[in-house]
Amino acid sequence: MHSVVRNYSGKGAKELFDVLEKNKADVDRLIRGIKGFVSYSLVRSSGGGFSVSVFQDKAGTDESVRVARDWIAKNAGGTGAAAPTITEGTVIVHMK
Repeated sequence: MHSVVRNYSGKGAKELFDVLEKNKADVDRLIRGIKGFVSYSLVRSSGGGFSVSVFQDKAGTDESVRVARDWIAKNAGGTGAAAPTITEGTVIVHMK
């Protein structure tokens, strides 16, 4: 399995998470629709928030980054949020 964390902070990040929360059904549909989906969490923090995506392989995480970027540009571009800091890697332990 492969995971990617997208961390959004700075100007517009809180507003971005307001938009994401209001559209969580749409976000859920988009992420679940990506081949190899395992799990997804969207977490609000004091300065914005982050997402944690787990897929069967790197192709899934790469696609999730693309889908997230495109969705934000189309639906939340007005927030002014900067591109996220992205951290990714191979999953060692995954518990449910």
